[in-house]
Amino acid sequence: MNYKHLFLFLLITSFLQAQNFEITGTVVDDQGFELEMASVSIIDSQTDEVVEGGITDMEGKFKLEAPEGNYTVKIEFISFESRIFKKVELNQNLDFGTVELMTEVDELEEVNVVAEKTEVDVKLDKRIYNIGKDLTISGGTISDALNNVPSVSADVDGTISLRGNENVRILINGKPSTLAGFGDQDVLQQLPAEAIERVEVIASPSARYDAEGTAGIINIVLKRDRTLGYNGSAQVTTGTPLNNGVTINGNLRTDKLNIFSTLTYGRRKPPGNAQYDNTFTSGAFDRIVEDRQYNRDIEDFSVNAGAEYFISEEESITYSVYARPGSRNYLNTNFTDRFIGDTFDSSTLREEFEDRDDNRYQTSLNYRKIFDEDNRDHKLEVDAQISWRDRDEEVNIFENQFTVQGEDDFLLAQEQIFDNRDEIGYLIQADYVQPVGENGQFEAGFRGDYNDNRTRFEIFLGEEDNPSNLIQDNLSNIFNYNENVTASYVQYGDKIGENFSFLLGLRYEYTQLKGETTPLLDDLSSLEQFYPDGDVETDFDNRFSNFFPTVNLIYELPDESEVTLGYNRRINRPRNWFINPFPSRTSRTNIFQGNPSLRPAFADAVDLGYLKKFEKITLSGSVYYQREEDSFERIQEDLGIVTQDGINVIINRPINLSVNERIGGELGVLYNPTKKIRFNGSFNYFRFESRGEFRGVDFGATNVSWFGRLSSRVELPWGINWQTNGFYRGPLENAQTKTDPILALDLALSKDILNDNATISVNVRDVFNSRRRIQSTRALNSDGELLFTSENEFQWRVRQISASFVYRFNQQKKQNGKKRGGGGDYDDDGGF
Repeated sequence: MNYKHLFLFLLITSFLQAQNFEITGTVVDDQGFELEMASVSIIDSQTDEVVEGGITDMEGKFKLEAPEGNYTVKIEFISFESRIFKKVELNQNLDFGTVELMTEVDELEEVNVVAEKTEVDVKLDKRIYNIGKDLTISGGTISDALNNVPSVSADVDGTISLRGNENVRILINGKPSTLAGFGDQDVLQQLPAEAIERVEVIASPSARYDAEGTAGIINIVLKRDRTLGYNGSAQVTTGTPLNNGVTINGNLRTDKLNIFSTLTYGRRKPPGNAQYDNTFTSGAFDRIVEDRQYNRDIEDFSVNAGAEYFISEEESITYSVYARPGSRNYLNTNFTDRFIGDTFDSSTLREEFEDRDDNRYQTSLNYRKIFDEDNRDHKLEVDAQISWRDRDEEVNIFENQFTVQGEDDFLLAQEQIFDNRDEIGYLIQADYVQPVGENGQFEAGFRGDYNDNRTRFEIFLGEEDNPSNLIQDNLSNIFNYNENVTASYVQYGDKIGENFSFLLGLRYEYTQLKGETTPLLDDLSSLEQFYPDGDVETDFDNRFSNFFPTVNLIYELPDESEVTLGYNRRINRPRNWFINPFPSRTSRTNIFQGNPSLRPAFADAVDLGYLKKFEKITLSGSVYYQREEDSFERIQEDLGIVTQDGINVIINRPINLSVNERIGGELGVLYNPTKKIRFNGSFNYFRFESRGEFRGVDFGATNVSWFGRLSSRVELPWGINWQTNGFYRGPLENAQTKTDPILALDLALSKDILNDNATISVNVRDVFNSRRRIQSTRALNSDGELLFTSENEFQWRVRQISASFVYRFNQQKKQNGKKRGGGGDYDDDGGF
């Protein structure tokens, strides 16, 4: 019996000696902000070897395990004084509580430089760019900010593209949102850039994300502070051409409640212009030269407010509302000279007076539950969102003709257009994350995205001797459109060994695209001229279901570098204006018509990436390949329709034209040679090839293009910062059109004042007024004969000079924000 007792005693002693104990705590800076990604090491006191190490999570918390023994615990974070705890006897679980790190005084300048730069972080399925203090976007819009993010570019008319591909999905805080528009992107040119916390470029999305967008996803994460107490900022901007705005951010945080709000008001008058030189092989005129001027008066007010209630440390509920009532007043003039042969015949003046009220609203409810306080990755998040929009637009058009033969001038055309749109969207989403083992993670989710759109489009025609307007039946209609997408997904990720991680997923989506068109005069006979292929089809109900697999791999090399590999399948669904069968026109001679037979396009993409961090340089790069089937192309046709003054009408319509392949590579460099100088450069090169034909015409095209940007920032004497951003995009070409390269330059200066609580800045966007699109179009018939040519130049916005003043109260400088490691309140990567 004594031997049994001895054996049991030895067994228990052996077990206790092999048992690991936990060391936990929270790391904060000297302002009380949690420090994410601070380094924590457990060092053997006798051998000075690191027994265990790790980093803090988004809330500054850490948890490490080690066997019983005598250790030194070291906590470090860049530009902060390290905390070292010696002679730590570990024979039970220890809680260090809150550990405060003090800023290194000697390195204070370096702290600012490092934190202000746009930093990049790579995760399994995305790259994260923390916008930092980009001077050139002060007083600018979200569209301006995106134009400074590697891989992303904004066209002269604000169209966003990713790696040269415009079919990109825009999300706000990880979700579809009225802030990003109901399929359009115009609101990105209205919201202030200062609202952005970070931009996530998701070129290889995991199964968690929508399969929409063959180019990938851009997720814009907006700011929301969780700092205890009250803090905020106010910014005033003015500029020429007129660019006045006010932005006020406020945040109140208690132990149980976090109230946040952002108010903005803006008034802008950005002028634009365009020139067209068109030649025709048939019709009354051989050449028509146009000079267009765009005069816009844009006024917006927006409020984004909400509150997060913390039921406990592991559970919270958030309610938020967003409203943006806005108005537009445009005056667009079009001067036209018309020639027969080389002889001038006549000219016209077309004036468009447009008044538009565009109101967007959104309300959201979010519930977040963390099931395990020791493993905060075990969580459930549920979102419910309603978005709606009402837009009323009235356009009055007067077109006069002038001749040189001494005849009296006369009213050529008078039109009145009413375009009324009501849109509402419902979103329900649930995401569940379950850790598996030490590094594994299982995730599943559901999303229902349901949108109803109603458009009433009316055109009234009038003449000088007939002042009572007459409705034009072949263009006026009511179009009801429904886009319903129901999706579910599962994905699993894990880490094998010390270096290899993977994330595998499968997403299922069921889509319904339904349209009903009602002619206002119940007569479809006049539409037949627009349908040379057969019967007029105005109603449709298209349904399809698809699976979308995703694979993301990452391998960490021992020299602080990593390699990533991703595969995903994506879909491009036609938007409502692409499938509305009724034509709509921007002028008497230019008509756009949707195609109700348009099918979705599918794309498969592979992306191989690399990231390497040196002491002063961060290199990131990737090569990628994408193949898209049934891709959309907008073609231009002359269907033999002629205006009353003998001008051929050109029809633009989208079709499933081609198979296209895109292969390319990109390289990004972040370089900080000294405390006062930094460079940020990126270069993207791609080859695009499309194959397809329509009505016997070969629309195949091959194009090689590139774009690059370089940003430099220098700290001058007296604390003045000088920033320069340069952008170049190479030539482009599709089946019918060639586009010339674009070179643009932005400059900015700023200085902190009032004990660094305020900043004044001045910037010039498009210094040389060179950001304009120059194109050349040639249209052929099925016999290869030339129908018409068009040489055109378009500038959406002229050079802009702006000045801004921002004052921060109870708030650190923007570059010293709480989430120093790049985290935020919206983390949609499931921890990978």
